[in-house]
Amino acid sequence: MQIGDLVGAIQQGRLRISDHAYDEARNDGLSLDDVLSSVFVSEIIEQYLEDRPYPSCLLYGRMPRGDPVHSVWAYNEEQQWAVLITVYRPDPSRWIHWRERRRQP
Repeated sequence: MQIGDLVGAIQQGRLRISDHAYDEARNDGLSLDDVLSSVFVSEIIEQYLEDRPYPSCLLYGRMPRGDPVHSVWAYNEEQQWAVLITVYRPDPSRWIHWRERRRQP
């Protein structure tokens, strides 16, 4: 999976958003429009190739106001659909420069 796959799916409306992602976005005060726009300027920081039913990845992006955001996406290559699994504001105590997990004691 590549960012371009997700961007293309979003641009063409081949997108699903899980109930969990809706709930997490609301809990963190994130608009789904801002979350979707963050994908266009994001990078993949972790890949979960063994996830089922589709491989997924963790993206680090920036909201239009510059706030960091993490989102987890799955991609159905056959149907070319993107699925937003979850989204959240990363906790600085758990992330180094928003890209690398801190080791927990």
